[in-house]
Order: sequence, then C-alpha cells, then structure tokens
Amino acid sequence: MSRARAAAALTTVTALAFVTGCGGGTEAGGGNTSPKTLTYWASNQGPSIEADKKILTPELKKFEKQTGIKVKLEVIPWSDLLNRILAATTSGQGPDILNIGNTWSSSLQATGALLPWNQKNFDAIGGRDRFVEAAVGSTGNKDQDPAAVPLYSLSYALYYNKKMFKDAGVEKPPATWDEMVTTGQKISKGGKWALGAEGANLSNNIHQAFVLGKQHGADFFDAAGKPTFTSAGAVAAVKQYVDLMAKDKIIAPGNAEYAQNQSLSDFAKGKTAMVLWQAAATTFAAQGMKPEDWGVAPVPVPAGTPGTGKNINSMVAGINMAVFKNTKNTEGALKFVKFMTSDEEQAILNKSFGAVPPVKAAQEDPAFSAPDIKVLRDTLSNSAAPLPQVPEESQFETAVGTAIKELFADAAAGKEITESAVKGSLTKAQQQMQQ
Repeated sequence: MSRARAAAALTTVTALAFVTGCGGGTEAGGGNTSPKTLTYWASNQGPSIEADKKILTPELKKFEKQTGIKVKLEVIPWSDLLNRILAATTSGQGPDILNIGNTWSSSLQATGALLPWNQKNFDAIGGRDRFVEAAVGSTGNKDQDPAAVPLYSLSYALYYNKKMFKDAGVEKPPATWDEMVTTGQKISKGGKWALGAEGANLSNNIHQAFVLGKQHGADFFDAAGKPTFTSAGAVAAVKQYVDLMAKDKIIAPGNAEYAQNQSLSDFAKGKTAMVLWQAAATTFAAQGMKPEDWGVAPVPVPAGTPGTGKNINSMVAGINMAVFKNTKNTEGALKFVKFMTSDEEQAILNKSFGAVPPVKAAQEDPAFSAPDIKVLRDTLSNSAAPLPQVPEESQFETAVGTAIKELFADAAAGKEITESAVKGSLTKAQQQMQQ
C-alpha cells in the first residue's frame, strides 16, 4: 500500500494511543551491534512523552541491573511514528524492539520485517499460554506464527453519566441495543444527547461497525481474506450504527464532524450521557469528573448477555511488542520481551497506563479489580474479538471508516439512511480495496 494510504489508515483512537513501531538491528544515524545494548521504540501511551519516559525509565534500569543490558529508549509521538515505522521496514534501520498497535499486526507481518513468534520464541518468554487468548488473536494472521506478543490490552465499555440518568428517570444502563434506543430517547431532550460518537474518526467508526457486524454474523472478510463489505450482516451493522443518529435521534447531528476525543469532552461536560470507549477514567478525571459521577457497563448486545452465542461486544484493543527480525541481538531482545511481559512488570506497566494486562497472572493484582477495569478485563477475556487479521486491515479502516463518515454526514444533513444507500457506500469502499 502507499505510505499516504497507510498513514491515513493506521490512525487508531484509544485512551492509550495505540501505535506501531518497526525497525531493525541498527538505528538510523547510528548502530547497535553490542550484545549489551538494545534500542526500543515505545509508543506514547500516557498524557505526554515525558510522562512515558518517567514511567518506563525506572523499569528499564531494573532490566539493566538484572541482565547487564542497557536499553536505549525512544518514546515516539503518535504523529511521527507511522512514517518512522514504514521507513524502518524499507531500510532495515530502526530499533531492536518496538511497540506495534495490534490492529496493524497482519499488515506489518506481511512486510516480513518482524521476528515470528514460534513455539521456541514463546518458550523463551514463559510460553504462549500465559497470555489471554483473545489478545494473542490480535498478533497476526492465524495461519502464521504471531508477529508480536501482547503488551497492553484494552476493550470497549459503556460509560454513563449517573446524574443525567437520574434526571431522566433512568435507573440502569442499557444492556441491549433496544434498551439503548429506549433509554436514549428519554435522555435526548433539551439540548442533551444520549450517546456520543465521533463520525469523522475513521478508526472509531471501524471499531463500532466491526462489533455490530459480529453481532449480525458478519466478518467483513471471508476465510480467504477477501472483503465482504456488502454482505447482509455488514450492511445491517453499518446502518444500525448510523441510524442511532439518523433514525433513533440519540446522537447529536454535530457528532458527524467529531474527531478524536471530542465525544469524551462532551461527556465530561454533561452534554452527552453515554460513550462507548476504552479506559476513559483518566481522561474523565483530567476533565474534572469525579469517580462517583460516572458508571461503567458492558457494551450493549442484541439480546441476552455478552459472551454468549454471537454476542461479541468489543474489538480486542491494545499494544503488542515486536522484535525486528534483523536485530543483531536476538537473545537480548527476547530477554527484554520476557522482562516486559513478566507478571510483575505487566502489573506495574498496565497499572501506570490504565490498561489491562494481557498476561493472565498479572490480572490477579487487586488494581485490576476496580469496577471499571473489571468490566474491561471481563470483556477482553470473554466477549472481545480481534479485528480482521489480514494484510489489508489498514485499507479496510480507511475505506469503510470513510464510508461511515460520509453516511454520518448525510444523517446530520437530515437525509434518510436507506439500506440501499449503505450498500452503495460499502460497495464503493470494497471497490477501493481492489484498486
């Protein structure tokens, strides 16, 4: 794919700024051939690069003390990371170890730049079975050895404003989509709206459509990896999502133009009663909300409860850790991955970044039993599914995410969103995949 297309496609919105790094055993502008040195590209997980450095540096010092291997850390900003990755996969110049956004695993796996995680490599870090299976499912094509291992995990939840619910006479968060509409219409009055959305946020559009697609029995790709965007289930999923604005009137028309994090701001200001998001507690606190102001529940399903039948209610979100295949220090890189995915470090790091450990034993830490984290943890383990693990996943995000953006724009303009209109938009998106 072109760099421009990839750059547009690989913009993923989460509380953790999910990103990808890729490179090789020698840094651009330098070199790393020492068995006592590793270079590491870390993704910007926290509120700033400096905050990330403050969290990571003591842990890297700990690793150096244990092994004698010094880790040269670079925390790369979200805006620069993709171009750095693409340049590294082409030139072979980059870090030994890197963080990659899990939705990009197959795309990067297809470049051949990443070390495959076969049984021998998994055994070197304690075994594959230490990890939550859903998280491992987002590490590359299922027919190949994984291209990475899970590092930080997340899932979606439904956050709701307790005061707005009380004022509207709503006693509990909706568990099904029918309840979402009924509840939403009680709340969406007098300038207040029930549900926040980010219609101009392509990745968020994909995340929501993918989950609804799973609930309608659609995968967007067939077993051979070919796009099936116009299947009945895919059309129904996209229509259901956009109809929350167009037909059900529980999403504000202005949300059609919303980009990253704007829905969270409205929620914190009491303009919107609910948002579908990942680990939003830190953001709410930063915007002046107190923990008692909001609650959290699983994302709605068609009927019943999450985790039964086709009741998937989240994509598997998170960051994976990869090793560049051409590293001159594979042994040291494996030691570093083992350290970062150890039970102790998983608890420390995921606690610091507000994520859920993909390592099962680390989830036993009491910090991951708080009500909001427990919902995310249980969803990740029981009712989340990875986005399509195909090399064209990034193009999928661009094509279908843009189709949904345009449909939201039509809905905001008062146009009826017909099944024919949705199918036409998805047909156009599928044709773009074949160009």
